[in-house]
Amino acid sequence: MKKQKVNRKYNFPDADLYQMCTDAIRLAQRDLEHFKDYDYDAHRLKGFLTRCQKFIDVPDDDELLGDQMVVTDKKYEAAEKVRHAIRSVMTRVRLQFSNRTGRYRKFGTAKIGDMTDAQLLFCGRRVIRVARAQWDFLAETGLNEGHLEKLSKACHAFELAMNIQQDKVADRDIAVENRIDIGNLLYEELIKVCDIGKDIWAETDRTRYDAYCIYDSNNEQKIIAKRGKE
Repeated sequence: MKKQKVNRKYNFPDADLYQMCTDAIRLAQRDLEHFKDYDYDAHRLKGFLTRCQKFIDVPDDDELLGDQMVVTDKKYEAAEKVRHAIRSVMTRVRLQFSNRTGRYRKFGTAKIGDMTDAQLLFCGRRVIRVARAQWDFLAETGLNEGHLEKLSKACHAFELAMNIQQDKVADRDIAVENRIDIGNLLYEELIKVCDIGKDIWAETDRTRYDAYCIYDSNNEQKIIAKRGKE
């Protein structure tokens, strides 16, 4: 069964979430005696802070995307080596067979530049197989086992690069989901802390009450940022 997509429960950057959480923790530490009346003690607050610190140690999507781009570039380089090795073989094959003959078309190298990764890998291995099956016809072209071995190694390196790239894509997807999960847990705890804080000061101290208001303070940040752009 396909796993359901994880959605963020907050609509601001992770950096803002971290800052809001640490601000709320600081306020709660100040008001800890009042928080105890809500069965929220120092131990639970310390656990909240520990999760916040772990949150900032989790690689963000920019880091993961950068890693993915590095291995993707290596895959492109490996693919180009496969194409070059195939063209080297096919140049020699063309000396013996017209590209309109069945023997040439058996290699299946038409539109090699438009092939997907899987098609290119399949093509490279087919070229090796078909060439070995036609040694008697290709003997005078200069094609030898060395050319096919070079193509074989290029195919192997390309397949490895493909697998590494796919692993990085999967790692990124998993890490993004994990980060969202952790962020959602932090956000839920932030809401609890702020709800307690607001309830404590609702009737006695407006300034302290406002300090626990998440969206009001976040909205104010957006207003300031918008004015800066204007």
